[in-house]
Amino acid sequence: MATEVTVPVLGESITEATLGEWLKQPGDPVAVDEPIASLETDKVSVEVPSPVAGVMGQHAVAVGDTVQVGAMLATIDSGDGAAAAPAPAKAPEPAATATPAAPAKDESGAGYGDQPGAGTSDSPAALSPSVRRAVLEHGVDPGTVKGTGRDGRITKEDVTAAASSKPAPAAAPAPAPAAAPAASGRGEERVRMTRLRQTIAKRLKEAQNTAAMLTTFNDVDMTAVIEARAKYKDLFEKKHGVRLGFMGFFVKAATMALRDIPSVNASIDGDDIVYHDYADISVAVSSPGGLVVPVIRDADQMSVATIEKTIGDFGKRAKDGALKMDEMKGGTFTISNGGVFGSLMSTPIINPPQSAVLGLHRIEERPVVVNGQIVIRPMMYLALSYDHRLIDGREAVTFLVALKNAIEDPTRILIDL
Repeated sequence: MATEVTVPVLGESITEATLGEWLKQPGDPVAVDEPIASLETDKVSVEVPSPVAGVMGQHAVAVGDTVQVGAMLATIDSGDGAAAAPAPAKAPEPAATATPAAPAKDESGAGYGDQPGAGTSDSPAALSPSVRRAVLEHGVDPGTVKGTGRDGRITKEDVTAAASSKPAPAAAPAPAPAAAPAASGRGEERVRMTRLRQTIAKRLKEAQNTAAMLTTFNDVDMTAVIEARAKYKDLFEKKHGVRLGFMGFFVKAATMALRDIPSVNASIDGDDIVYHDYADISVAVSSPGGLVVPVIRDADQMSVATIEKTIGDFGKRAKDGALKMDEMKGGTFTISNGGVFGSLMSTPIINPPQSAVLGLHRIEERPVVVNGQIVIRPMMYLALSYDHRLIDGREAVTFLVALKNAIEDPTRILIDL
């Protein structure tokens, strides 16, 4: 009996997804709740778990196909995949004892006739799932493979050895197609955009077409923050179990500036302006599929330690593709740190429906004038892109100055000044 696996509910207003990867192939053993496929939505990748234990059946869709919520993805055949492997081993034994005349035929035939497994290895039922997959991958005829497993069964290693023992036929067709690219050295590869990348492109272009976007710059002396971090980083990590970075300072300083300049934390809804008395900070982090922006809820109520823990968790789960859909929704203001990749200056694009985004950049030692003296200081450029329909230049500059003051004098963050 086969159980159908369907596309699960993916979240509010999301009705379809793209099949990104099959995690289980036909014949593989599957446990309950074990992921069998990965779906790409507009925001994150979602793993599809198996509802039952058994053996992976046939795939109903191919990688890259668009599937609707509730559509069938595959089937799970009944039976324990782990226990299915030994079962076929018992089948050849009665066959061998029930036909004692078989050895006589073998003696008059080829040298592998004394293997009960060899005569039945062409049948899928006689091969374990891993062996069947290896046979398909290597293009090996199981009837020509001598089994070294129990009762003469063919193992995965037998298939691999058989494939490696015939290099000439496999290599023969390869030179012909390989010669063409080598001659010109101008190869091309066409790869379909992932759903996440398509969504990023559409939303960013929409922001450019909709918002009256403008960017203003300032720079900040990072000396005080760097000294505070160097002085307390060991004690901080020992007490809170997370490293003290720069993002905690910037997020906390940004929430204070947003409180003072509420229009930077607002959004436009039709003909209305929506002001928020909370600060949900979207933090741009890298994932294998592209840039994602999970949201730190109520960041204005958090300590620097809690902010650092949250960002660290987001970063780790983004790399693993384990961010949840709800963690990507909302946000009233975005911070993007291009400095981790070496960016000196940029004009970040607003993340709709938000009205502003702060861009951080690399820290670089530069000569600056302090108290009439030229000194070398670790400086960082700040960039605030904002929607000029809602935020005036005066408000944008005032926001950056408030942020700059808090970073250059972290005591302001402590005493909420």
